[in-house]
Amino acid sequence: MTVFMTSAAQAETTKILALGDSLTAGYGLPQGEGFVPQLEAALIQQGLDVQVVNAGVSGDTSAGGAARLGWILTDDIDVAMVALGGNDMLRGISPDETQRNLAAILTELQDKGIPTLLIGVLASSNFGEGYRADFEQVFPDLAQEFSVDLFPNFLDGIASAGSFADARRLYLQADGLHPNPQGVALIVDKIVPSVVSLVR
Repeated sequence: MTVFMTSAAQAETTKILALGDSLTAGYGLPQGEGFVPQLEAALIQQGLDVQVVNAGVSGDTSAGGAARLGWILTDDIDVAMVALGGNDMLRGISPDETQRNLAAILTELQDKGIPTLLIGVLASSNFGEGYRADFEQVFPDLAQEFSVDLFPNFLDGIASAGSFADARRLYLQADGLHPNPQGVALIVDKIVPSVVSLVR
């Protein structure tokens, strides 16, 4: 009887795939303090029975995510979050290429009937204003094309936390790119409503 009840409880758990790069993976953070464990804890606090699967790989591009989606997209995945593109931007990869790769990911998720949250990335101006505008437009265009929910900026929680200097000092690791545990908490706080809406 106990075994049966445990299986039933597991069957009711919503399994969320978090496909991403180092921001998703929790680069440089102690175990339990990265994006995935903090998000899972926050969703459980909202009364949801969820498990968030960490499919983040540091350094991964949209092409890498598209290439590995097939073997990480198991039959028990109910919901997906796609948070890729940051490394494309840092490497100056063509926005058209990023869009094609993300479209391939969204097509595969759509074909399996998996509700998806697309998480956007803001671009730096290192490659010019034209590149920045084109890159940032990739995400709303895809959200509209595939009728998926969009969270425009993964780092919005930190970006909204005050001046750039304060945010960098208080919420980022020494590399100035990756959030510390406090920064992750701000990110999670901002994104939780979008994930809750998707799950429910």
